[in-house]
Amino acid sequence: MRLLIIYICIAVWALADAKVSYHGFQMYDVVPKTNLQLRILQEIYKEAKQDEIDFWVPPRGINIPVQISLPPKSELVGTFRLVGMDTRLVIDDVQHYIDQQNKVDLKFSPQGKAAPFNYGEYHNLSAINDWITNITTVYASMTKVIEVGKSFEGRSIRLIQIDTGKVKQKNGFFMEGGIHAREWISPATVIYMTGQMLDRYGIDAKITDIVDSYTWYILPVFNVDGYAYTWTTDRNWRKTRSKHGACYGVDPNRNWDYEWCKEGASKEPCSDTYCGPSAFSEVEVKAVADFISMHKDTIKAFIDFHSYSQLWMTPWGYTKKLPADYEDQNAGAKAACDALQVDYGTKYEHGSIANIIYEASGSSADWTYGAEKIKYSYGVELRDKGKYGFLLPAEEIIPSGKETLEALKALCTYVFHH
Repeated sequence: MRLLIIYICIAVWALADAKVSYHGFQMYDVVPKTNLQLRILQEIYKEAKQDEIDFWVPPRGINIPVQISLPPKSELVGTFRLVGMDTRLVIDDVQHYIDQQNKVDLKFSPQGKAAPFNYGEYHNLSAINDWITNITTVYASMTKVIEVGKSFEGRSIRLIQIDTGKVKQKNGFFMEGGIHAREWISPATVIYMTGQMLDRYGIDAKITDIVDSYTWYILPVFNVDGYAYTWTTDRNWRKTRSKHGACYGVDPNRNWDYEWCKEGASKEPCSDTYCGPSAFSEVEVKAVADFISMHKDTIKAFIDFHSYSQLWMTPWGYTKKLPADYEDQNAGAKAACDALQVDYGTKYEHGSIANIIYEASGSSADWTYGAEKIKYSYGVELRDKGKYGFLLPAEEIIPSGKETLEALKALCTYVFHH
């Protein structure tokens, strides 16, 4: 009997750690056309639990599409259509697109000087950490690795500092990727831009100028536990991996200590927008915030890269009211968006977070601007507009990196002169 109990425990443990399959899951566009339909979607959103009903784009208003991933043969599709909502199938098998993300398009596979590293594919956390070590070794004269802290599960949160010694003023620029675990294009884009900033320094005049103009603080993967979990267990995981009752994780972009846990955040631990038991409850968020606070007198700009929707957003997130610096902030965003579309014609919208996507309190951009007075603070939603959502094919990494780097150049110039 004792042996049987041991076998059962092992089986349960193995099942708990088994990789989540999304075979048969489908993603739909659902458009509410009346206030009643919108309220129905909002109620489903409030009750949605992890892994089953998954809102990729939450309900925001009448005639604004919601994107929702549903399990096989979900009755909700019939319900949406019964009450008159426009319902369109976008992804017929979520797992198929997950599998496709790890296929490499060799024509978009430039190798950097640091070590063999394919910027045109997605990489797990171990490979990214190897790349950080390699690239800072090759460019040791102008880079260093800083561990800003440890994650809940004990992983190192590693930041790259770039400083050529030619910074014209006390200027710092902080950018981060991967605060939401499943948004793989975010770390991939940040990594590509960092690689270009180092490999093209001294070759490309504009890159040389922006690298010389700032001390750069670049955090490729913020939410290291969550990101690792998307590779080992659940590709669609969003939050951190701390434990809260029967559920895991906090939304690390609702956990910052500025207008914490108000509009656009949930107090329900199982929600994907759970704000946590308190502001800065997540060790990852607190570690990054402490680092930024230590350098707030020099950091002139901050970008938190996300996906998806193609938006370059300014504070505020917690309210639709606009801050005093909005005109300058939005002018910087416009300069970035104008430059971004040159290479591939990709169009981004710009404006405040609450007004062009949804209200979201306790966000990084609100905290850096509101609490730390970093005027040019942004949240950026990268490719695409919803065709692939979080499952953007690897062949789009390089184009995303190229166009976003052009946007970054334009923003750097704007911020430097303002």
